[in-house]
Amino acid sequence: MAAENLLLRIRKLGKSRVDGGARHWVLRDLDLSMAPGEVVAVVGPSGSGKSTLLNVIAGLDQADCGDIHFDGSELTALDERERTALRRRKIGFVFQFFNLIPTLTVRENCLLPQFLNDAPAPRRVDELLSLVGLADKTHRFPEQLSGGEQQRTTLARALAHAPALVLADEPTGNLDADNGAAVADLLWRELRRHRCAALLVTHSAELAARADRILRLHNGALEPWA
Repeated sequence: MAAENLLLRIRKLGKSRVDGGARHWVLRDLDLSMAPGEVVAVVGPSGSGKSTLLNVIAGLDQADCGDIHFDGSELTALDERERTALRRRKIGFVFQFFNLIPTLTVRENCLLPQFLNDAPAPRRVDELLSLVGLADKTHRFPEQLSGGEQQRTTLARALAHAPALVLADEPTGNLDADNGAAVADLLWRELRRHRCAALLVTHSAELAARADRILRLHNGALEPWA
């Protein structure tokens, strides 16, 4: 696919960390291209750099080298304020450890991305919370929820502003089999409904199998999963 038709194009991405005075490359010469609406699953052992990759794409962390072109913008050329604005408008993030704001209710956490974009749509939030089985917990605070309920809240929040790209770090990792399957069904339905692309980091073979492509992160680079 031509570069101008891609939603995301990453070339020669590198990210390192210094440990004990030695530099360790977490991501090295990593390439990735994604079309609008495409769902890609990334698998690999813990510590291979999967979460780091999502954080760099989202602009939460900065790469040492390489280029990230996303929806017409060169992320590596933007300053922090510009990256934040782009992330708020066009990226939904499902964090592995939730990152819910403890002083906001479930509903307020999900409304927040919309208000940050000056586009409140409370009916959509209420619909999403109903679909993830939290209609009766909208006024509870995160500490009053189970881990699975917090994960479902995080998913609803990521989808609330209909982003162009969802970055999901173990989106079903804190759910039992039944709830995991229900959340996966919701995620896929919303992705297809809004032609939203998604990059999913997962250890779940069932979740990965639903993606358009499966890639393995190995030695800092992505390769097709056989």
